[in-house]
Amino acid sequence: MAASPAKRRHKVRRRADMSLLGGIRPPIAVLSALLLSLAGITALGFGRAGEDSVPKAVMTSQAHFAEDGAVAMRASIDESAADLARTAGLFNAGDPAQPDAVVDKIGSVYQKWVGTAVVEISSGRMLAARGENVPVAAIDTTKLSEEGGLSPRMVRLANGETRLLSLQVLSWKGQPQQLLIASSSLRFPGISLGKFRSIAVIDSTGRILSSDGIPESEQVLTEDERTGVARSEKQLKAFATVAAKRAKEHPLKVNEPGQGGYTGVSGSLRGELFEGDRAIAGYAALTGPEPGKGTVATSLGLTVVAMVDVAEDPTRVTDPLFGLLAAGALLLIGALAVGVLLGTVQRPLLRLFLESRRLTRGDLTRPVRAPRFGEAARIGDALESLRRQLLGERTAADEAGGTSDGNGAAPRRKGRFGARALLAVCGILLLVWSAPMLLLLNRADATAVVPEQVTNDQRERTDTLSDRVRRSLNEGHADLMSVAGLLGERTSPEDMTKVLERTRNDHSRYRSLYVRDSDGTVVARAGESPRLPDEPKDEGKDKNEDKDGAKAAPDDGRPFADPITVLNDSGTEPIVASYAELPGRDGRSVVGEFRIDFINSLLKRPGLGEIRVVDKERRVLGGNSGYLAFEDLPSARLEELVAGTSQKTGVSARAGAVVYRDGGGVQVASAAPFVGGGAAAALNWSVVSWQPAAGLAIPEYSLQNRTVLAGLLGITAAAACLGWLHIVVVRPLREVAKQAESLAGGDRRTVLYPRHHDEVGAIARSLELLRQQVLEQRKRDGAGATAPAAAPAQAPAGRN
Repeated sequence: MAASPAKRRHKVRRRADMSLLGGIRPPIAVLSALLLSLAGITALGFGRAGEDSVPKAVMTSQAHFAEDGAVAMRASIDESAADLARTAGLFNAGDPAQPDAVVDKIGSVYQKWVGTAVVEISSGRMLAARGENVPVAAIDTTKLSEEGGLSPRMVRLANGETRLLSLQVLSWKGQPQQLLIASSSLRFPGISLGKFRSIAVIDSTGRILSSDGIPESEQVLTEDERTGVARSEKQLKAFATVAAKRAKEHPLKVNEPGQGGYTGVSGSLRGELFEGDRAIAGYAALTGPEPGKGTVATSLGLTVVAMVDVAEDPTRVTDPLFGLLAAGALLLIGALAVGVLLGTVQRPLLRLFLESRRLTRGDLTRPVRAPRFGEAARIGDALESLRRQLLGERTAADEAGGTSDGNGAAPRRKGRFGARALLAVCGILLLVWSAPMLLLLNRADATAVVPEQVTNDQRERTDTLSDRVRRSLNEGHADLMSVAGLLGERTSPEDMTKVLERTRNDHSRYRSLYVRDSDGTVVARAGESPRLPDEPKDEGKDKNEDKDGAKAAPDDGRPFADPITVLNDSGTEPIVASYAELPGRDGRSVVGEFRIDFINSLLKRPGLGEIRVVDKERRVLGGNSGYLAFEDLPSARLEELVAGTSQKTGVSARAGAVVYRDGGGVQVASAAPFVGGGAAAALNWSVVSWQPAAGLAIPEYSLQNRTVLAGLLGITAAAACLGWLHIVVVRPLREVAKQAESLAGGDRRTVLYPRHHDEVGAIARSLELLRQQVLEQRKRDGAGATAPAAAPAQAPAGRN
C-alpha cells in the first residue's frame, strides 16, 4: 500500500533534518570556523591583556577601599543613633534625671559625639550642654511630633564643616519633655589611609561634606606642595561630581557583573595624569547590610570617595607579538589538520559515494576507483568485487568457496591506517598548539609583579578591619557600662531583665546578657544561658578552668580579670565576654557574652582573601571562612608576620604587608594588631589576611589566564568536532566497511540499513541495492541453468 502524502512529507522532512546534523562536511566546516575564530581571538585578545598602565587590580582595590569606608561610616552612624535611642530609653524608664547628669553620663560612657545638649521642647531653653556648641537653632522643635521629626539631619556650620545631629526625647511623668541632641562630625572612624591617599564624604549633589588626607593650606610650606594640594582638591571635587551621579543609579546597572560583596553602588574612576602619577578613585554609596533594607545612615544619601595617586608604568603594557605568533601558529596547524581531514577522510568518502551510486545505476563498465587508506579502501575493494560479480566474473570469494549463506569472505586489506587513526593524528596536531598554551606558556608565578599599591591596600584595609573589630568590642563594653550605670540599688530583678532584653534586642552582638553577683549567682538574664563558670568543676583540672575549657572567676569577686577577655582556651567556639561593675552594688556586674558570628560578620570584606582574627598566642578565634577554633595559622610564615607586626616600633605596633614567593605561587599577606585605646586594647589581638596573587587582575596573570583559556578553547573545539566526526561518520563507516566485506564475500542474507541520511548512509543504501541486484542475478542464473535439464526428461514421456 502506498504511503500517504503526509507520511511522505514527514519522511522527507526527517531526512532533511538529519542531513543537517550528520555528514562529513558539517564537523569539518565547524572545526575550520572555530579555529579561525580562535585565531582571531588570540591575535586580538593577547594584546589587550595588559594594555592599561594602571592594572585593573589597582582600580578594583580602590573600589573595595571606598566600600570599607562606606561600611564603617554606615555602621558608625547607625551605632550612634542606636546608642542615643537606647540611652534615652533607659533614662526614660528610670527616675527623672537632671539635664547635667544626662549629658555627663553620656560623655563618660561614649566619646563619639563632639557635642551634646538638652533643650526644653516647649520653650526652647538650653538646659545643659557639653563639648562644642550644638547648632540648636537649626532644629524646629514645633515639628518634632511630625513623621520623621526625630530623624537625624545634617547641618552646615558657618566655618563650612558639616555636623550630623541625632535627636531623642526625654520624657518623665509630670515634667516638661526635653530634647536630647548629640552632634557628630562626618569623619571616618578608624580608617587607615596610609600615604598619598585622601577620602571624602559627599552628599547627593556631589558637595564634599568632610575630607581627610589632603593637607590644609597652613600645613604646606613650599610652592610645589601648594600646587599639589590645589591639584588634589580639584581632582577630588571632579571625582565627587561623577560619583554622586553614579550613586543615583541602580546597583545592578552600575556594578560590574560578578563583582559581588557589596549591595550598593560602587566602582572606580580614572583621573588626570600629573608628573607621572595617575589619580584614581573608588566610590561607594552608603547602603544597608542587606539588599533593599535601609537604615538611618542610608537615608542621608551619602557617598564615600577615596582617591590615591598611582605611578604609571608604560613598560608594563603587553606586547601583542605573542598573540600574533600564536594565532599564526594556530592557522598553520589548523590548516594542516583540516587538510588531513579533507584529503584522507572527506574526499575518499565522497568518491565512494559517487562510485556506489554509479554501480546502482547499472554502470558496470569501469572499475571502481578504490581509495588507498582505511575503511574507504575496504569498501572500495568490496564494491569492485560486487561489480565483477554483477558482470558474471568469478571473484576471490567464489574461488575460495564462498556461498550465499555467508561462509565466504572477500580478501581484506591489512596494514592500512583507518579513519580513527587519522582523527587521532588531527587531534595530536591540534594538541601540539593547545597543550603548551594550557600548561607551559606565559606562566606568571615566576614573573608576576604585584603592584605596590595592591600591597599597600592590603595592609591598610587589614588595619582598618582590625580597628573596626576593636571598636566594635569597645562599643559593646560601653553598652554594658551604660546599662550598669542605670541599674540602681532599688532596681528589681524584673526591671533588670527588661533593661537587658531591650539592650540585647537593640544590638545583635550579644548572645547572652546577665547580672552576676560576686559569688557567681545570676540575678537577671536575657538571651542564652551564661557560659561563665562560678566554681571549678573538676579537681583534676586547673582550678581556674572547667571541663569545657572555660576559666573560672578570680578570687576578688570580679567575673574575670580584664574588662574584655576570652573565657576558654579550647572547645568548638571561643567565649568572648565583657563586664561592667554596677556602682555601689558590692561586686555585682553586668556581663555580656559576644556572639562569635558577630565578630565573623565584621570580617566579610571582598578583595582581602582569607581573613582571621588571632589572639596574642596566634591562635585563630574568628574568620571570614571555614576554620577551627584555637587552631594555628595555616603556615609558619603567617605566624612570623603576625609576630613581627605585634612588636612595637616607636609608640605602638604597626600593620605590615609582604609578598611571598615559593613553590605554591605568589601570595599577598598582611597583619594588623589592635592599636588604640579602650577595653579591647588589652586583648592584644591581631587581624591577618592573605590571598593568592593569581586571583588579582594583574597583567601577568591576566595574560596567563587568557593563554590558558585559549588552550582550553582549542582542546574543546578539537574534542567537540573530532568527537562529532567520530560518532557521526567514522563509527558508521567502520560498520559499513565490515558489512561491505561480508556482502562481497558471499553474505546475501544480511540487510544493510543506513544509520544516518548522509554520505555513509547513502553508501549503505547503495550496498543494499547491490545486494538485491546480486540476489536477482543469482535467481536468474539459477533458473536458466535448471530449465534445459528438465526438457529432455519430459520428451520421452510425451512420446509414450
